[in-house]
Amino acid sequence: MDVRCQCGAVAFKTPTPAPINLYHCHCLDCQKQSSSAFGTSAIFPTDGLFPLSPELEGKLTLWSRPSNEGRTMDCYFCKECGGRVLHRLRDPDGTPRKTMSVKGGLVDGLDWSKAKHIYTRTAVVPIPPGVESYETIFPSEGAPPLAAKVSGK
Repeated sequence: MDVRCQCGAVAFKTPTPAPINLYHCHCLDCQKQSSSAFGTSAIFPTDGLFPLSPELEGKLTLWSRPSNEGRTMDCYFCKECGGRVLHRLRDPDGTPRKTMSVKGGLVDGLDWSKAKHIYTRTAVVPIPPGVESYETIFPSEGAPPLAAKVSGK
């Protein structure tokens, strides 16, 4: 899939032909970073993109912030238009996660129909009936449930 920032200066192909998952996140951080009611993240494996090529790295600026449970969120922005392109978590010991979140609106041909709504407890817009949604985070595969499923299938 092709990814392009708003001005087109940052462009790359996703490591896989489709995301592993797709979230509409209603947490307060995503509301702020998207300047909207929620942020959309298409989850892809990092293999094939990280480490970043020197060319791509030269077009991005990095801002890191503390995240939950002692983790760090590395946020990558286009140096030209300032738009957030992707972010990646690092565990408390500094180990980067094997997945990254690419901002959904930048991914050409993204199928939005199966997106899960997460952190709905802080949603400022109604969650459509019948969609898969969670009050907090979507539980990881094989992990104990971290959140209550509130609607959907």
